[in-house]
Amino acid sequence: MNLDAYTRHERVKVSGVEDGPLRGTVFSAKDNFDVAGHRTSAGNPTWLQTHNKAIRTAPAVQTLLDAGSTLLGKTLMDELAYGLTGRNVHYGTPLNPAAPERVPGGSSSGSASAVAGRACDFAIGTDTGGSVRVPASYCGLFGMRPTHGRISTEGVVPLAPSFDAVGWFARDAELLERVGRAMLDESTELAEPARLLVAVDALHFTDAEVHQAMLPWIGRARSFFDETHDVEVAGPAIADWVDTFRYLSAAEAWACHGEWLSSVTAKLAPDVASRFDFGRRVDAATVAERKQKRDAVRAHMSALMTPGTILCLPTAATPAPLLDADEATLDRVRQRTLPLTCIAGLAGLPQITLPAGFADEAPVGISFVGPVGEDAMLLNFVRILTTPAPTEPPADAAPQR
Repeated sequence: MNLDAYTRHERVKVSGVEDGPLRGTVFSAKDNFDVAGHRTSAGNPTWLQTHNKAIRTAPAVQTLLDAGSTLLGKTLMDELAYGLTGRNVHYGTPLNPAAPERVPGGSSSGSASAVAGRACDFAIGTDTGGSVRVPASYCGLFGMRPTHGRISTEGVVPLAPSFDAVGWFARDAELLERVGRAMLDESTELAEPARLLVAVDALHFTDAEVHQAMLPWIGRARSFFDETHDVEVAGPAIADWVDTFRYLSAAEAWACHGEWLSSVTAKLAPDVASRFDFGRRVDAATVAERKQKRDAVRAHMSALMTPGTILCLPTAATPAPLLDADEATLDRVRQRTLPLTCIAGLAGLPQITLPAGFADEAPVGISFVGPVGEDAMLLNFVRILTTPAPTEPPADAAPQR
């Protein structure tokens, strides 16, 4: 199977230590993570040409090597991590092994493709506005976005630092949790899940088939709790939440890369160039106003997500768009998905997506969100949730295409 998941400018392979909790596994890393002695492209040929080889390996990658896993290669991505489709005008589109006629999702597209195509055991990527969660949903994988700041982003080409998070993909919840234990260096006692909240307003953003695929999993999740509630997370305010994410992330993207973009003749896809141009035009007063709005979102979510609370919501509004979808269609899908992905991003919350089933013969995901810092609790809950009872068929066998 030709995945087209890996970078082609050079081969990267680094062996992990001989012993460790992840010994015997191999992983891949999105090509915005630095690996000593190798160049980082960030999905853009001009970036590749204008940056030297990395001197130091990103701590997130080094942590996995020190845990005994071997780096198999670096993966393709949406350029400068500014996209959700997985289509890269310079390097092509990695295969979505679960739905070959559809995009894999981005920006961590190659990492998702490599895991779904079984080229590696797990892979790491970055998630700013959904760039791990969306491709995991599209490719039928487990995907984790941790609490913001829990994992170092040093040695990672940034997009919007106050939203950027290092995340990872796996084909099962057991490995997802094992990687989490290595990455998070969890030292606190594991919290107990106390109540489940189902975000009914978020469900309204999904296609009917996506909603239907989620229902058995919502029912299964409810059975683990004595206390469950249907809630509106944002209600009509969600449109303002999306705008807050858009303004702040775009302004940060321009702050990170505007000087470089102004000093070189960078080749950018039209949609990526448009997003950077939007960020260039966001003024300081707007940033200050939107930071206040984000603070209000964080306060609201902190009050909702008390210790031990788990929030259930869709990962993405639709299955993956078709490979030949036009830009207008892709933008509509993006606008329907951002209301779902911006919640954890704005509030800095950990979120896991898992395969829920199929809609229109393509994978779709369901997500569980935890309170700030309760990543280990969330990982443990998802592993237990997806472990079938002795009389049940495996969870991944339940949805039928």
